[in-house]
Amino acid sequence: MSLADRAEPVAAPAFVPDPRLTNKDLAPATHRKWKVFDLFALWMSDVHNLGNYTFAAGLLVLGLNVWQIFTSLLVGFVLIYFGMNMMGRVGQRHGVPFPVVSRISFGVWGANIPALIRAVIAIMWYGIQTYLASVAVNVMLLAALPDLVSWTRHSFLGLDALGWTSFLILWAAQALIINRGMESVRKFQDFCGPAIWLVMIVLAVWILAKAGWTISLTATPHPVSTGKQFAQWFGAIGLILSIYGTLMLNFCDFSRFAPDYRTVRRGNFWGLPINSTAFIIVSVIVTAGSIEVFGEAITDPALLVAKAGNTWVLALGALTFAIATMGVNIVANFVSPAYDLANVWPQKISFKVGGMISTVAALLVTPWNLYSNPAVVNYFLGGLGAFLGPLFGVIMVDYYWVKRGHVDVDQLFDARAGSRYYYRKGFNPKALQAFLPTAAVAAVCALVPCFADVAPYSWFIGTVTSGLLYSVLCRAERAATPPAEPPLAEPSPEEPGPRPVEL
Repeated sequence: MSLADRAEPVAAPAFVPDPRLTNKDLAPATHRKWKVFDLFALWMSDVHNLGNYTFAAGLLVLGLNVWQIFTSLLVGFVLIYFGMNMMGRVGQRHGVPFPVVSRISFGVWGANIPALIRAVIAIMWYGIQTYLASVAVNVMLLAALPDLVSWTRHSFLGLDALGWTSFLILWAAQALIINRGMESVRKFQDFCGPAIWLVMIVLAVWILAKAGWTISLTATPHPVSTGKQFAQWFGAIGLILSIYGTLMLNFCDFSRFAPDYRTVRRGNFWGLPINSTAFIIVSVIVTAGSIEVFGEAITDPALLVAKAGNTWVLALGALTFAIATMGVNIVANFVSPAYDLANVWPQKISFKVGGMISTVAALLVTPWNLYSNPAVVNYFLGGLGAFLGPLFGVIMVDYYWVKRGHVDVDQLFDARAGSRYYYRKGFNPKALQAFLPTAAVAAVCALVPCFADVAPYSWFIGTVTSGLLYSVLCRAERAATPPAEPPLAEPSPEEPGPRPVEL
């Protein structure tokens, strides 16, 4: 026997990821501590906010009654539940955040397109949500301490002294939580979600008691025709899909920390169809109660709490709205841009650095001026928001239909020409060919006045059209892909998570 025959086999060299594509935050998750309650609390943090309260209350004012609002939003949240599960499966199985997931369909460099679109939207709304919360806090403070009115007489860059004080306090508090990383985010949202529920229940009991426990569930302050009610019912479903289309796109940022897919499904079930619908209904009932008690529909909970006239109640209300906004901001508007910006320059930008860039940018854009300009909110943020549906459609069709769940995680961090997700110069032309025209269609539906009747469905239109177009473009590629086996199967509890990329 020769020496060659007796030689030990040489192990293949370990894969070394391209430093331009990875850092410890973008690499597959190794610590999977998020349980069912964590995901459930995540949804509580995301849903329990002023925007959702006002959205649900506004449907009552538009002509829907409590039962119609309940059924429409229940249907919407069930659809969102399935969409979140689809993206959640991708994140949980492969352990990577949204910008890395985007490399599967858009290419290792093309992934920056969906990542930056999502980041810009999140940063703008991060600032706007913080500003709206500061307005609610101002209402509470002025009701409790009328002498503070002197702080509202002079302004700087469009905001008075009281506004600046409230905004900066909320802004700094969020930055402190964010700077401690994702584990701090998990612990904070575990607290704030249940806390808001407790305050909402107290508010509902208070308004029901003042109304003598006689609130109609079938009446509306502004009755409309049956045809108009049907249009508003379907419109409510479309709007709630558009609202949650942002987080549906990057839910893998959270599901990557779940130990198994069953945890993701259960957390989503209790957090979406159950909790979210319940919160919306409580919001509508409180608004209906305000009609009985005060003779008008008060759709802003801050104004409703201000009517209590008790200093301690006002202080509690201010704290509650501050916590609610921090919860939704951190979940929906911080985590995504932190990862998205890290993806642009992983060697210099970590999750924490990306988060700090986002918070500073949210301050520099002076969100109160953005919010006071309907054209900016409608055309800029509304137009960008219409792009989220086409992105979701391309990514989901690519993963489930074209690639049938077959993903080589190592190759997601390989920028060499010829690597699996390099495509053409790092971009997937087919993904762009499907995304660009359908995003234009969705934006037209969302923004052009003559399409106002279909505007609530822009996210759905963009998702379906982009998915269909991408499936046509990729028919040959799918035919060459073997049927899915383990990649789409439910992992057993003993099955280890994705192998971490060595940094």
